[in-house]
Amino acid sequence: MKIEPARWLRAFGSWGAALAFLLALLPALVLAPATGAAAAGKPGATLSQQQAGKGGDITVKGAGWRPDALLMLLICGQATPARGVIGGTNACANSEGRAVTTDSKGGFSKKLPVAEPPKPCPCVVHIATVTGEQAATDVVFKVAGHPVAALPKPPPGGRLAVLSDARLEGSSGVLTWFGAPPGRTIVFTVGNLGSTPVKDPLFSLGTSHGVFAPQWEDRQWHGTVAPGKKAQIRLDAELSAGAHGDYQVAVKYAGKVLVEQPWGVGRPWGVTFFWLLLCVVVPAAVFRIGMAVVDKIRPRSARGTAGGAGRRRNALLPGPTVRRPAFRRPERAASPPGDGPHPSTTTVLPWFTPDTAPSEKYPSEKYPSENHPAEKHPTTKGNS
Repeated sequence: MKIEPARWLRAFGSWGAALAFLLALLPALVLAPATGAAAAGKPGATLSQQQAGKGGDITVKGAGWRPDALLMLLICGQATPARGVIGGTNACANSEGRAVTTDSKGGFSKKLPVAEPPKPCPCVVHIATVTGEQAATDVVFKVAGHPVAALPKPPPGGRLAVLSDARLEGSSGVLTWFGAPPGRTIVFTVGNLGSTPVKDPLFSLGTSHGVFAPQWEDRQWHGTVAPGKKAQIRLDAELSAGAHGDYQVAVKYAGKVLVEQPWGVGRPWGVTFFWLLLCVVVPAAVFRIGMAVVDKIRPRSARGTAGGAGRRRNALLPGPTVRRPAFRRPERAASPPGDGPHPSTTTVLPWFTPDTAPSEKYPSEKYPSENHPAEKHPTTKGNS
């Protein structure tokens, strides 16, 4: 059989095209399971029962969550997977909620008691992370015997959606270091996906700390977002005085959480320094005041210098009194007239016999001297 070259080339070209097509399709076939696995990695959960009454329990199993993550399980009313929990955690049976930690593969299994939420059904089992990166999912569940009501209608107007990641702007000042309330501004961009403009939308701003539910406050943004347009939203958030630790700031619109942003607040070390300083200054001041009071009320004789106190103490003590003898300069006796010089004679008294020397005014008969001869007195003998 003879094969023409042109025909052979056409056949080879057909087989080459088929081979090239298979080679191009091979990566897609290889990556398909990986894509399915990635899709399966999205956080999800299943329920052991789709309906149960109050007092029973169901088993919630999850997969695709972050490993070693703390999750919160709640039964909530007025909620659907499409619209989420419209009333927030206020529409959930919080007292009957349960917490569970995922394993190293991101899976979990936990029994959840069935309770009636404060809002009517439709109801869901709401699973959400407590800390770290936020993730949540809702599984339809019916509480037997619980009333059912229609969901509230969304607000008239357009439909806002977040177009950019939220961020916190601002910084703490010196007063925050001493316990002043820290504040930030959360900034994000929204777009109007509806057909009518949105004028002065009302947002709900909530801050939460740890495992506590956020406290929501209404914040109205003044402006109009036209259909197909976008706008930047800026809302001010402020914490209480002395707040510190890890916080979460969330913004909700029409019952749906739009953005969530973590906020780490440093400890106000100025307050700690103030209390330490107060613990040192107050005792020192009390000690000084106490010493001043003691010095004021103690006896007057106890105050003064040590020398003065010693002299007063000696003056009060009884004891013998010693009198020092008086010193008298000795007098020089007059010398009698004569031819030559005569040695001067002085009366020297012992130091222990004061005031006993004979004087010229009252001569002594018992102790005559040459300067003061004794006067002769007539006697009865030999006198005629």
